[in-house]
Amino acid sequence: MKQLSIAHAYLHTPGLHTDERGTFLEWYRADRMAEVVGHRLDLAQANCSVSRRGVLRGVHFADVPPGQAKYVTCVSGTVLDVVVDIRVGSPTFGRWEAVELDDRTRRGLYVGEGLGHAFMALTDQATVIYACSEPYAPRREHGVHPLDPALGIAWPADVRPLLSPKDAAAPTLAEAREKGLLPQYDDCLAYYAKLRARSSG
Repeated sequence: MKQLSIAHAYLHTPGLHTDERGTFLEWYRADRMAEVVGHRLDLAQANCSVSRRGVLRGVHFADVPPGQAKYVTCVSGTVLDVVVDIRVGSPTFGRWEAVELDDRTRRGLYVGEGLGHAFMALTDQATVIYACSEPYAPRREHGVHPLDPALGIAWPADVRPLLSPKDAAAPTLAEAREKGLLPQYDDCLAYYAKLRARSSG
């Protein structure tokens, strides 16, 4: 697994075993994930999202603690998957990084607690599955507008974004910060340390 330019976000490129029958891969290994991240990803919920071209979901995040870590992969089609550092006090606060996930490379993306996550479907249909460390809890869930000019995420210019009413009404990063919605970097670091201690204990 390779760490992105944003700490606590990792890209996994699996080995593909292909022959005349098709392809086999290990899309997730708990032991290898724990080696890299420093703790296990406890599976609390697994989601499947089917989107048509242009659908843009996010930027979503949850209160820390406990936050919600995600391991994301695209099993059909192609998406542009984006991690945003929304942790106030982080050295990379406000930075984003995009990776393409698709049904050819079968790459997976780990998004640590406290980071924002979004993706856009680039093909006529794209199916994304993701394992989550915590179940969905509406009162702890928040969003930042994915088209916030201050964030400046470089979504493909040739694809018209289609947002849900909730995502379209999300605050900008600055507004979310003013409202006290964003995770604090120090709180995230303390929570990561707690997870590591729990895993080693």
